[in-house]
Amino acid sequence: MGTICPCGVLVDAFSEDNNVRFNGQTGTIEGNLTYLANVCVTRLTNSTLSLVFEDTETPNQNNFTFTANEITSVVCRREGQNCEVTVTGTGIVNGEEFPFEAVFRDQVASAAVDVVQSFVITGFFDQNGAAPVEQGSIIALGCQEL
Repeated sequence: MGTICPCGVLVDAFSEDNNVRFNGQTGTIEGNLTYLANVCVTRLTNSTLSLVFEDTETPNQNNFTFTANEITSVVCRREGQNCEVTVTGTGIVNGEEFPFEAVFRDQVASAAVDVVQSFVITGFFDQNGAAPVEQGSIIALGCQEL
């Protein structure tokens, strides 16, 4: 039997047609976001998190893959019936390291969608607001009521 994670998040989510911002560029660029995460506060060194951006406005011009190389903090917070998990650390894009903060919200089933509240790669990228994703594609761990 596996160990129960006291705080973490499992993410396998996709959101399309988001207007995102890149550092140093004026305005937004539209594209698709794919999020993958398997994060647990008691197993930070084994935790994984990535974000893939596919530019649909100017195809292939701004595509990138971000992969966390160190997750330093995981915070789980109950918000009503929902659970919000904030993950911070550093990651690599095109061989360069950046700090990041990702906020995932596991919504109650009746909400119809889960939400990637924010994903900011400091000095490089901001998803520029909440991105709705399919219900069940974000599973928060550690917010259960006892």
